[in-house]
Amino acid sequence: MTQNDISNAPTVAALPLSPGDWVLDPLHSAVNFTIRHLGIAKVRGRFADVQAALHVGGTPEEVRVTAEIALASIDTGNPNRDAHVRSAELLDVEKRPTMAFRSTRVSGEGEDWSMEGDLTIGDVTRPVTLAVELGGLVDVPMDGSRHAGFEATGEIRRSDFGLDFAAGLLSDVVKIQLDMEFVAPQGQGG
Repeated sequence: MTQNDISNAPTVAALPLSPGDWVLDPLHSAVNFTIRHLGIAKVRGRFADVQAALHVGGTPEEVRVTAEIALASIDTGNPNRDAHVRSAELLDVEKRPTMAFRSTRVSGEGEDWSMEGDLTIGDVTRPVTLAVELGGLVDVPMDGSRHAGFEATGEIRRSDFGLDFAAGLLSDVVKIQLDMEFVAPQGQGG
């Protein structure tokens, strides 16, 4: 790399997030999904129990996101359906209690970014790519904390994770939408 290449390399300022460990604001974050039933209707749901962390380093290459979702926290708005989805016949949350994500690469600029990572459900790990949009940054007047909002979208195939139950009744493709809000490291408000 030449000196010119180094000076033109993207920095965290391009994100624009201050370095450090950002903490998830769970009250303003959601993990949602959509799956087709019988190929004609969409069933929407969410996972209520989510933990995530965002580490921002000195360059985009040093940005890391980790998340863990309790599969038993599924909520499709129908308690009977949710109980069936949790059962050994479908998700089998006794064997697969969590879904975990670990980013491996973040790239982009401005408000549009891409995040690649490994998604693990049970004992199966597969690569996934999420389109990430920076919703913005704001300093909260009450306490001076800085918040960043993100929307991440993508798709996974159930069969890639050995979740091919109800083929024909449920689509293989599951669309994911994450709305996440993180709080900057303490003392790093605007």
